[in-house]
Amino acid sequence: MNSEFRAVLSPCIGVCTMGGNGLCEGCLRTTSEIARWSHMNDDERLRLMDSVLPGREQDQGVVPRLPEHPALARALHPLGALPVAPGWNHDELMDLLPPGPQVEAAVLVGLVPRVHGTHVLLTRRTEGLRHHGGQVSFPGGRIERTDASVVTAAIRESHEEISLLPSQVAPLGFLDPFTTISGFRVVPVVAAIHPGYEAKPDPNEVAEVFEVPLDYLMEHANLRRLDMEFQGRMRVVFEYDWPGQRIWGATAAILYNMRERLAGAL
Repeated sequence: MNSEFRAVLSPCIGVCTMGGNGLCEGCLRTTSEIARWSHMNDDERLRLMDSVLPGREQDQGVVPRLPEHPALARALHPLGALPVAPGWNHDELMDLLPPGPQVEAAVLVGLVPRVHGTHVLLTRRTEGLRHHGGQVSFPGGRIERTDASVVTAAIRESHEEISLLPSQVAPLGFLDPFTTISGFRVVPVVAAIHPGYEAKPDPNEVAEVFEVPLDYLMEHANLRRLDMEFQGRMRVVFEYDWPGQRIWGATAAILYNMRERLAGAL
């Protein structure tokens, strides 16, 4: 990419709200810099994009906007310490799993800082999919050989499913792996998501994208633990009710795991 082409690109991402620090919450420019953009020469624009804005992003990035960030730092497995244990529910499903090794998968547990608190990014899968069609889920899927890491896989899948830009994702750490009845070992990647993201779901995979307040999902009274008999054994199924959505199964269990890890970090 040559400098002439780069110079005409604007850092604007469509979130044009000025914060209390005098910077745009979307592009981190000052009012003066935004007004002068069309009058800047190539060198000025490049200096702003290559030197000034990255420094502000480090200082004013999305992670510090999460009130839960200090607790998450204590609760999560660090990015440099990928959990390798079987799913925390693996023993309960051993008699139901298909033969052969489990399929490695990753999902993105996206936390979006909003004015009225942190929200969790969720999707509802398209009906008719082979696995979990019509169910509420996190963006994610199978880890491919071309993925450099579990985090890379979660971000790639999120981009493919809902057009979430990698630049708007700040990974924080991992929850405990989870085993699904379909034979997947899922590693949840918790990440802060820029509130200016614009979801564009792939209709072949995702029917809807929505958010639920984290406080609601972390409240004990809102999570039901259902004990049910299936194929001769008692099984535990977790479930939330949210207007217009049923959040249950693997998604609810992963949220339960996050709630328990956060509770232990307080």
